[in-house]
Amino acid sequence: MGRMSRRAFTGAALAATLTTAGCGTAGPGAGTAALRTRPGAGPAPGGAPGGAGGERAAGEMRGMWIATVSNRDWPSRPGLSAAEQRTRLTALLDRAVRDRLNTVFLQVRPAADALWPSPYEPWSAYLTGTQGRDPGWDPLGTAVRLAHDRGLELHAWFNPYRVALHDDPGKLAASHPARVHPDWTVRYGGKLYYNPGLPDVRAFVRRAMIDAVARYPVDAVHFDDYFYPYPVAGQTFDDSAAFDAHGGAFTSRAAWRRDNIDKLITETAADIRRVRPGTRFGISPFGVWRNASTDPRGSDTRAGVQTYDDLYADTRAWVRENRIDYIVPQLYWHIGNSAADYATLIDWWADVAKGTRTRLYIGEALYKAGAAGQPTAWQDPVELSRHLTRAARRPEVRGHVFFSAKEVAADPIGAMTRVVTDHYTQSAPPPL
Repeated sequence: MGRMSRRAFTGAALAATLTTAGCGTAGPGAGTAALRTRPGAGPAPGGAPGGAGGERAAGEMRGMWIATVSNRDWPSRPGLSAAEQRTRLTALLDRAVRDRLNTVFLQVRPAADALWPSPYEPWSAYLTGTQGRDPGWDPLGTAVRLAHDRGLELHAWFNPYRVALHDDPGKLAASHPARVHPDWTVRYGGKLYYNPGLPDVRAFVRRAMIDAVARYPVDAVHFDDYFYPYPVAGQTFDDSAAFDAHGGAFTSRAAWRRDNIDKLITETAADIRRVRPGTRFGISPFGVWRNASTDPRGSDTRAGVQTYDDLYADTRAWVRENRIDYIVPQLYWHIGNSAADYATLIDWWADVAKGTRTRLYIGEALYKAGAAGQPTAWQDPVELSRHLTRAARRPEVRGHVFFSAKEVAADPIGAMTRVVTDHYTQSAPPPL
């Protein structure tokens, strides 16, 4: 969401963020590369600001992402025992409860792998250090139970198309689908991806993800900001053969790519409704759909990446057409940023969501608070609290999600403590 590396995690300095592609793990992720910005329709938005300190009415998203890619948040390193992994996960959930959060977004398919006993893909190497090795327990099933025992929702966070943070198929488990079907993959930017333009790929990744929904009572399916990969200067994502085979009805490759992603979203939503009715579907995209200089419907920003043009994800249409239940744009900039002002983007996204059935939550860059190399605004522990105060002016904003769990737990300059003190003085249930 949003955008993770965003979530390779977390973006670099702001200048790079706004001039090159950023990436996350989560997404909401934790990203890499220059921009870490950085997962059926639901009920109509409701609620309004109320109470002291910007306290919101009942039904407010208060979430945190738990990124597993590259062992960013959890497990802290591969190879911990099952008992140690469980203990550390429990500690993160307990911290969420202590800070009066109500939702965790657990990354369960970080790279075409699984944190549950999947019949489709191997166990994640981030658990044991070896892809395909059984960790001796069921992390996702246990996490769902532990979260629900604590009154927390658990949103299962999937990355649809990333296969590996390297581009050597020989390093994958021998049974990995990307080795069985090498024609499904594209090497790009030193990483390996499934090709979104192949119908067989789209059908496979949907089956692989929906297996978790069928097995466990997750509260939502969550995608981050990775659809087509962030642009890499001087490189081309080579999907020419797929376009020749499947793109004949389109006037441009860009339109075909957007249609491929639209189909993934529409078909995944239908799968969720079929397999576990009532489970929601949400996405945390990079925070800029398009700049107004590109499209008059866009935001008054000058971001170097635009989801519509660079990731081929028409996030605005998904909201306006109620294709998803919620959206969590990764607004990972400070108030007053000259190229992408948090306040400007809050208003733009609120206007997009207004009158739709898509709930709007905001992805917050807790990881930037006090971080070396970040602008002066991020050295002030009050910056994030100001974000929530500013967002409270718009009733369309129904809550916030913080990237990510490691920073929630460590709270290096007290930014999260300030949010809790100023805005989370009482517990609140998540929006229905």
